[in-house]
Order: sequence, then C-alpha cells, then structure tokens
Amino acid sequence: MRVIGRSRGDFVFNVINYTVFGVFTLLCVLPFYYLLINTISDNDLVKRGLIKLVPRGFHMNNYAQVFKLRGLGQAALISISRTLGGTALTVLASAFVGYLVTKKMWGRKFWYRYIIVTMYFSAGLVPWYMNMVTLHLTNNFLAYVLPGVVAPFSIILVKTYIESIPPSLEESAAIDGAGILTIFSKIILPLTKPILATIAIFAAVNHWNSFMDTLFLMTDEKLFSLQFVLWRYLNEANYLASIMRSGTMAAVDASQVLTPRTIQMTISMVVVLPILCAYPFMQRFFIKGIMVGAIKG
Repeated sequence: MRVIGRSRGDFVFNVINYTVFGVFTLLCVLPFYYLLINTISDNDLVKRGLIKLVPRGFHMNNYAQVFKLRGLGQAALISISRTLGGTALTVLASAFVGYLVTKKMWGRKFWYRYIIVTMYFSAGLVPWYMNMVTLHLTNNFLAYVLPGVVAPFSIILVKTYIESIPPSLEESAAIDGAGILTIFSKIILPLTKPILATIAIFAAVNHWNSFMDTLFLMTDEKLFSLQFVLWRYLNEANYLASIMRSGTMAAVDASQVLTPRTIQMTISMVVVLPILCAYPFMQRFFIKGIMVGAIKG
C-alpha cells in the first residue's frame, strides 16, 4: 500500500500556520505573564519600569498585604457563592428551557421568540433599577443570581445542540414509558455536557467579573462582591499604598514597600487568576460545544 506523502506546499502551509497561531498565542499570554512578574518582583524596580521579561527580587509580600485588606474574605465568599449558584441555575434553566422549545409544547414558537426578543431590546438602567427595588432585591443576595437565570443566548445554544441529537433516542425512551423529565435527566443532560460546559464558562465569567449590580443595588458591606471591593481599592491605590507603607502593614525590606502601581497589578492578578486556572479544565468541552452547536442556525 503506497503512502501518500505531504507536498512541499503542505509543509510550508503548516509552518506558516503554526507560526502565526504560535505568535498569536504568545501575544495573548504575554500581558498576563507581564502582570504576574511585576507582582512578584522588587517593587522599586517595578516602579522604575525596569521589569521586562524576567522577575527580579522575587517576593510574595504584595499578595500577603493585599489579602489583609478589610472585607476581602467576606467579599470573596460572596463572589464564589454567586458564581457557583448563579452558574448552576443558569445552566439548569438554559438546558431545560432549550429542551422544551424543541418539543411540541403549547405556544412554543411564541415563548421562544418572547425570550429571544429580550436580546435586542432593553428598558435601560433606570427602569431596571426601579424594577429591582420593586422586587425587593436591593441588599439581597438573590439580586446576584435571579436576573441571570434565563439567558436567551444560552437557550439558543442548547436548542441548537439538542436539535443535532437523533430524535430516535427520545422516541425509544418514550416507547419504554419514560416521561419528559426522565428523558431530560437521563438522556438529554448527559448528551449535552459539551454545550452546558460552554454555557457554564460564559455564566461563571460573567458572575465572577460583575460588580455593577453591587454598585447600584448593595449598600450592606456584607454583600459586597470581591470585584467591587477590589475595584474600589484599585481606585484608591495611592491612598492604600500610603497606609500599607505605615503602621503594622509596613514592609521591612525597602524592595517590598508597596506602591500604587504594584497594588493595581496585584489586585488585577487576584481578580483574573481564578478564571485563568478554571478555563483549561473546561477548554475541551468549550471547543466541542461551540463546534457542534454551530452546525444548525
């Protein structure tokens, strides 16, 4: 059996392809790497802009001092709780609604279009705030999770994905006496894991990065999210640096004395790091879900 070898054109194409995407990947990673090495390097060198590609004067004092900020632990608990709870509710609701709109339910087309139209029209900030006040969702943890339960774009992804599943699987289960909930939980959910993982990534990133709802709806410090607290500290970096340089929070080594620049970089890294750590574990599901979900329009 004769093996067909690669032509010179294929080889050149592969080299160019890997080179272009390698450079693109490097450009995506470089900002995070630059941020990281500046948070663990000599703060005086960072202030003078002398840290380029290699960390110098390694220390972890920046993170140790930032984690001592008042209210950070409670804020982290709020952000983690809203991310886990909000993501779970969004995924479950998107999966079930996306499944229902593929079935012969009453008013299926109307309800589907009613949900989708909300992607194109918004009442605006003031009506949204008045609605949240009317529903008593100010200074209420439910304000973090309830508004995002119904996600139109996620429902579209699930609906499209489910339509690619052979109907014979559901028909055979129905013949055996399985009801709609049994079919959904035993057949649909296991088969839609890739697209649900994709939705979970979208929802988790949105919940983790959100702070505007805290800004408008929360006055109780116990309900402040991590991003809001860090955003507030980020805007007060100069004042915060002067506090940390004095009193009990002062660093002994001059190279570890906190500056506004190092505080801003360290806070930014604290916000980004959890998502950076979680994404690689979901990447294979993310790619598969997007590719299969894009088969039908």
